[in-house]
Amino acid sequence: MSNALMIKDLHISVQGKPIINGLNLNVNQGEIHALMGPNGSGKSTLANGLMGHPLYEIDAGEVVFNGANILELEPNERAKLGLFLAFQYPTAIPGVSLANFLRLAVSAVRSESANGTGTHELIPMREFRRELRQKMRQLGVDDSFATRYLNDGFSGGEKKRAEILQLAMLEPKIAILDETDSGLDIDAVRIVGESVNQLIGPELGVLIITHYPRLLDYIRPQFVHILLDGRIVESGGWELTQMLEAEGYDPVRERYGIAEG
Repeated sequence: MSNALMIKDLHISVQGKPIINGLNLNVNQGEIHALMGPNGSGKSTLANGLMGHPLYEIDAGEVVFNGANILELEPNERAKLGLFLAFQYPTAIPGVSLANFLRLAVSAVRSESANGTGTHELIPMREFRRELRQKMRQLGVDDSFATRYLNDGFSGGEKKRAEILQLAMLEPKIAILDETDSGLDIDAVRIVGESVNQLIGPELGVLIITHYPRLLDYIRPQFVHILLDGRIVESGGWELTQMLEAEGYDPVRERYGIAEG
């Protein structure tokens, strides 16, 4: 499948330290995958490496998406192909409204430019506003949200809702949610989970990266993978989340002879 994200024997290091050690994973459009692992197992390293963060060095392996080896592409080129990353810790940009940011981002992703580095026209304001309002209504977001500076003074839950609104507007083929539940209380997790569920469908594949299964109570994955020591050691269905909830990661470490990091 051309729109599958296919990760083959991937190795990633940070400042010379190996973090991801031979990871294999396929995510197709329309599928929901959960990648679970304790802190330090390599979850965020994988997410940032897939999106092309310059601090994360690809040592070996292949990542094919939408028919292209994305490891040869810049982050903006990966976004144009249909890959999206919701950050664990979204950055605040004072002085730039959420609406203006979204108009620039959506225009860049949809531009005719092959690599997104050339100049491109902005989406007509009337068309953009109509689409933005429709997405905000779908997600239950107040209109005033769009006029606020991006993540500036936002609560943890508001930052994550802004990320989901970006997901809705950019309409990627595969979305990576990097610990979207991090730092959120129970109500905020529920709101974020319900928002993501509004967007799930046959055109969107989702990789939820988390260490705690509470978000998965709202976004039920079809496939669950356990990441330890930079590699996936077990894959299965919902039963894996129940096992981790009851027993934690220690029994899995023991089965594979992996010391706690």
